[in-house]
Order: sequence, then structure tokens, then C-alpha cells
Amino acid sequence: MESKDTMKYNGRPTANNESCTETELCVYDFLDKLEIDYTTYCHRPAFTMEECAEVRKESGAPVFKNLFLTNKQQTQFYLLMLPADKPFKTKHLSPQLGCARLSFASAEMMERHLHVHPGAVSPLGLIFDTGKHVKLIIDRDLDGNSDRYACHPCVNTASVVINLRDLLDTIIPATGHDFTWVDLKPE
Repeated sequence: MESKDTMKYNGRPTANNESCTETELCVYDFLDKLEIDYTTYCHRPAFTMEECAEVRKESGAPVFKNLFLTNKQQTQFYLLMLPADKPFKTKHLSPQLGCARLSFASAEMMERHLHVHPGAVSPLGLIFDTGKHVKLIIDRDLDGNSDRYACHPCVNTASVVINLRDLLDTIIPATGHDFTWVDLKPE
């Protein structure tokens, strides 16, 4: 089912390929090369989890929260995936990573390492982190949370729905990254 503001495509969007960014096209090329089965939903810009509610409703797939973090010295970068409705407290994550303090990384660092802007952070951005500067951290609550998952293809005007096992077992390794499970306490 499609709303008037959302278009659904099996695989890459075909009707608006000319309006896709170069970064977005690289993501589709990467998924296609790996022969990943995915569905793309093109929609109005979604910057917040609330704005992603329509994607969740249309696709039936959860949208996880993706946060781009850094240590105080801005020498280590982390991409944290956690349930959309779970509050995030750095005090629960910092000790698990061996960092004294974490904060949100700047938009410039996001663009440099993941080729994304605020509101479009996605683990698919790891395909651009060829220097392996970003460590993927995943909250253990996502393990077995869902078979499918929706995330941005590095732009917030589209979402791709992929199998979570494909993300963890095929896509992430193909970027040359691995990931670490963490246990974030809900409050």
C-alpha cells in the first residue's frame, strides 16, 4: 500500500533515478552488487524518529535509531544502532567502549566518514568509511527484534527495507567493518 506521498519500489527506485544523489546511487549499487533483496520507499524528508513513523507504517518494518558519536578528543567515532523508542544515555555506553565521555559528532565528521547529513545517518554509510574510522555498535535489544529493518540509503528522502540478517551477515562485512553488541540499560 502506498500513500500519496510515498512511492514503493522493489529494489532501487526507477521512476526518480534522476533525482537520486550520487551517494544514494552508490548505496543502491552496493546492495545490488551483493544481490541483497530490498524494497525502497521514497518519501518526504524524515529527520526525526517521529517523521519516520510513516515509513514504519507503510513498510511494516521497524526503523532503528542511528546515532553518530565521538569521544571527547574526536579521534574515535561510533555509529550506534538502538531501538527507536529507547532513550540513550552516554553513561551506559561509555564504560562499555572504554571511553571517558561520548558526545554527538559534528555534521562535518558525519559527512567526511559516512557521506551523510544529520537526519540521514545509517549503517549503509559505512560503505564510504574505507579508512575504517567508524566502529559500529549495536544495542543487544535489536538482536532478534525483527527480521526486517528500514534505514535511509544515506539520504532522508528514501528508506530501504532489508533483512536484518543481510545487514549483519553480508552488508556490514562487505564494508570491511564488524560490529560490537552492547547492553544499554533502559531508564
